[in-house]
Amino acid sequence: MTLTVPSSTPDDSTELPCDPAVEQAVRRLRGEYAGRVRPQLVVRVVRESRRDLGGSPVGAMPELVERLARYRLAMHVS
Repeated sequence: MTLTVPSSTPDDSTELPCDPAVEQAVRRLRGEYAGRVRPQLVVRVVRESRRDLGGSPVGAMPELVERLARYRLAMHVS
């Protein structure tokens, strides 16, 4: 059995995954933090927030992801 690891490129952080909670949060937070943090940082923080909230109820995921990501981005700005 052979396992392969997909190669990652530096631009991976700019692509949005097919997770509506992540897509919505990235869209709103990019606008909210435009000019204060790089767009790639927004994507990374939102993805990490989504990953960290993996066990949360699916229905609450969009709000939880956005709140956690907003808190984490605010820490970068201040």
